[in-house]
Amino acid sequence: MSDSIPATHQLVSGLPDPETADNVRYNPSLEQLRSFSSDLETTTSFGAPSYVSDERSRNADKTKNNVDDAFDGEDYRLMEDLVSAANEEAMVCLDRKVGRHSENSYTCRYYVPEEYGRIALSLAKLLEPADPGAEPDFHTVQIPEWDRTAIRILPEEGFTAVAGSDYTGEAKKSFLRLFMLRAKQQGGLGLHAGSKQVELETDDGMETVGQLFLGLSGTGKSTLTAHGLWLDDPEDATMLQDDVCALLPDGSVAGSEGQGLFVKTHGLDRETEPAIFDATTDESAVLENVDVDADGTVDFDSDRYSSNGRAIIQREKLSSAGADIDLPEVDQIFFITRQPAMPPVAKLSPEEAAVAFMLGESIQTSAGDPSAAGQSIRVVGTNPFIIGSEGEEGNRFRDLIADLDVDCYVLNTGSVGSRDVGVEDTISLLRGISRGTLEWETDEATGFTVPASVPGLDTDDFAVSENLDDYETTLAALRNERESYLAQFDDLDDDIVGALY
Repeated sequence: MSDSIPATHQLVSGLPDPETADNVRYNPSLEQLRSFSSDLETTTSFGAPSYVSDERSRNADKTKNNVDDAFDGEDYRLMEDLVSAANEEAMVCLDRKVGRHSENSYTCRYYVPEEYGRIALSLAKLLEPADPGAEPDFHTVQIPEWDRTAIRILPEEGFTAVAGSDYTGEAKKSFLRLFMLRAKQQGGLGLHAGSKQVELETDDGMETVGQLFLGLSGTGKSTLTAHGLWLDDPEDATMLQDDVCALLPDGSVAGSEGQGLFVKTHGLDRETEPAIFDATTDESAVLENVDVDADGTVDFDSDRYSSNGRAIIQREKLSSAGADIDLPEVDQIFFITRQPAMPPVAKLSPEEAAVAFMLGESIQTSAGDPSAAGQSIRVVGTNPFIIGSEGEEGNRFRDLIADLDVDCYVLNTGSVGSRDVGVEDTISLLRGISRGTLEWETDEATGFTVPASVPGLDTDDFAVSENLDDYETTLAALRNERESYLAQFDDLDDDIVGALY
């Protein structure tokens, strides 16, 4: 194949027809999918299957798409070779969908060798079945036993090839990555975010507050999205999505995964995350890279295989999950960081929020790059799956939240200096922000807009100036770093750069 030939037509037409090919099992049952990998399963004490993969995180450094990267003949040959393998090996083919409603829903066709049915099982428990007779919008071929690891994407054509990785996250994100791109092409913006709906009692009756939480994997996004905020009836907090959403121009937020959630399990504790813990210890879950003894005993605190242990849990088993996956209207957006020079929370203007979006500051977790876990990291939109101009994403974000009059905040779930910000502290902040009862003031030491007081939390204990040694020097150096970082985005509007904090 010539380097310049669009490969998609040949690639997609070259895939085996799942309804007629002798080597393909088309949409097998969950029980059949589990049986294909039965020799690799350790069954937990609560009856769920647990597996250990060779690859235990995404391979971001080995992922390329032909919008942002120059493809050559080798890239196209790799995709062709994987399509050929799909015609020769015993394969499983699943049709599932991301999104629930027709205008934001896409049919996803997934191929994987039968012996890796455990990956298909996980995907089937994350995404809802496709509508009968629907033609695929996206295709993914995953061949784990390949001589090298490489992920190649043709975004416009909706084609992804995954070679040399048996990590479930590669299959999941192959479709969610394209879902986000389609949202941007429709005038919205795909977000690596959880969505939540909070029902609060006011003097004028019940009020609904829609929230989004943007954060890198492992920083508390799922925890905060699923948390009930310790509200009492008739008040309630409902999780809609925990990973990928699409913010649309009308202010609604389309969800992507309708069946389940892919949650991080390391350190999972019933006391602090009861809803997620109960769903994870249900027989309907699927565990990946979690320490499970031969007798089925599960140790969520162990990093025997990885600190990026995962579970696919079912929405119907998660007490905090709602029946819907779409948020009718967003009111508040939170950027989750673990930057120790930031207060527990700060309120942002639209331009400052676009800065926070572009900076995407946090601490690397094992979900992204286990070898760099604990190091400072910046990822635009806390979204490592952006296709196209990152500067344009920042401009689009600013425009959307300004038009929609959305309140934005940066939320530090790590530590301020050496003082840890606990889950209880963060929930106290979120409860006050949700109610709209907090008074805000400018912190003279840092210039951040912070709460004057918070019920259940002594804000003075978390002052940056009191917890960070030589905070003025640290903040000045951090600002210089941020300025240099933003300078690389030529497409980013000047008013956003000028709002740098």
